Amino acid sequence: MKKRVFEIKENVLTPELYQAMHSVCNFKAYALEDIRIALDHDLYDVVVFDGDQAVAIARLVGDGRIVFFLKDVIVHPQYQHQGCGDLLMQSIFKYLARVACQGAYVGLMATPGVEAFYAQYGFITRPTEELGSGMVLFYEQ
Repeated sequence: MKKRVFEIKENVLTPELYQAMHSVCNFKAYALEDIRIALDHDLYDVVVFDGDQAVAIARLVGDGRIVFFLKDVIVHPQYQHQGCGDLLMQSIFKYLARVACQGAYVGLMATPGVEAFYAQYGFITRPTEELGSGMVLFYEQ
């Protein structure tokens, strides 16, 4: 059996691709203009391709030095458990090695069932004895 060779491209995520990946995984839908503005302000994004087809995406947002938030880590269901998530994380950590200061905060909110995936990269589940619970607000106007 021939092993797939995936291609990694940095900072090529488009609003249309973002929207399509959210849709295939039943993640929250956003308007294209909102996505465009968000992507214009992210720090870094990475897309994994199988030929011409995008099969995985991830973004980093934050201040570019001290605080980073890993967002929109999405692997197409047909490509899960084939190493695409690892390729995303390797790219993210290469970027962090270039720009993050020592002790920088890198946060994320994991979807249910994938916590162990992130734990292998050093992420911890909160709360701990030293750190309180993470919190989130979905802002509505």
